[in-house]
Amino acid sequence: MKSEYTGLKRILKAFVYSRDGFVSTFKTEAAFRQDVAFCLIVGIVLCLLPLSGVQLAFLIFALFLILFMELINTAIEVIVDRIGEEYHPLSKKAKDIGSLLVLLAFIHFFAAALIILYPLFGGN
Repeated sequence: MKSEYTGLKRILKAFVYSRDGFVSTFKTEAAFRQDVAFCLIVGIVLCLLPLSGVQLAFLIFALFLILFMELINTAIEVIVDRIGEEYHPLSKKAKDIGSLLVLLAFIHFFAAALIILYPLFGGN
């Protein structure tokens, strides 16, 4: 599905499509809403801690990674469901891999947070 628009109009339309994707996902996907809430709350708490700019940026980017992976997971699920609702082992595998992406992003965030925040709270 190639866009009929070019130049600045194509770029502006891309922003509209991105907004539509966010609104649609936020309305229909509980997991995405939960991840957004988690990232907002944790992001605010992180901003209140005495972290260097680099440490804060790294942890905020790790939070964004969670949202990126949740969006990829949702896209995989939507495509698989579009192909067919009946059970197929490859459909299950695709959805399971999408779920793993989200889990790995959470593990990445918590590992980074542990490494960065441990010294802040009495560690060496």
